[in-house]
Amino acid sequence: MTRSTAMDDNEGEITLGILNAVEENSKLTQRSVAGDLGIALGLANAYLKRCVRKGLIKVQQVPSNRYAYYLTPQGFAEKSRLTSEYLTTSFHFFRRAKVECAVLLQECEHAGVNRIGLAGVSDLAEIVALSALDSKVELAGIVDSTVKIERFAGNPVFASVDKLGPVDALMVTTLRDPQICYETLRREHPAIPILHVPLLRISDKEERQAGSDAISDSERRP
Repeated sequence: MTRSTAMDDNEGEITLGILNAVEENSKLTQRSVAGDLGIALGLANAYLKRCVRKGLIKVQQVPSNRYAYYLTPQGFAEKSRLTSEYLTTSFHFFRRAKVECAVLLQECEHAGVNRIGLAGVSDLAEIVALSALDSKVELAGIVDSTVKIERFAGNPVFASVDKLGPVDALMVTTLRDPQICYETLRREHPAIPILHVPLLRISDKEERQAGSDAISDSERRP
């Protein structure tokens, strides 16, 4: 890896950390961001400013001269893109994905979700397929219109959800814009539960819209 590539990767990881922190912590401060990411306070401030300039984060003044930070639509899209890049290169991806997939499939068993379809051919889909071998949950197949293969990880691949047949739920397994995939499935198949593992960092649009006005900060605008 060249020095410039390493720097780009590090910047992307810090930016992703900033975006995740803004989304997840309603009482975000520069100091808390620096502590969570293990970076200097000045660097945390610089990255927050950069995200604001790029239109990824919006700042709103609230009473007592404080400011609320929340992600813009562009910020959510960038977070999804950076998450995808991080997941495909992360050393811990397989181990974490295996654990989270096993937990999700176990929850499906307990909830009576017996047959699910996967949305996206990817390493994550392969891990789900392996985890399903030790589960009572049946995989109906994988939906992915971007590939030209008939089978993947032992499962049939279809171009559309309707080809799966009856399913109790759909699970997001794409690593290319998982947030967009989730929102598309929710919109096009409102009657089918849409599942996802935590590592994809997928946010529910309605929940984040309701919470955006409540995000507050205890420091001045950067």
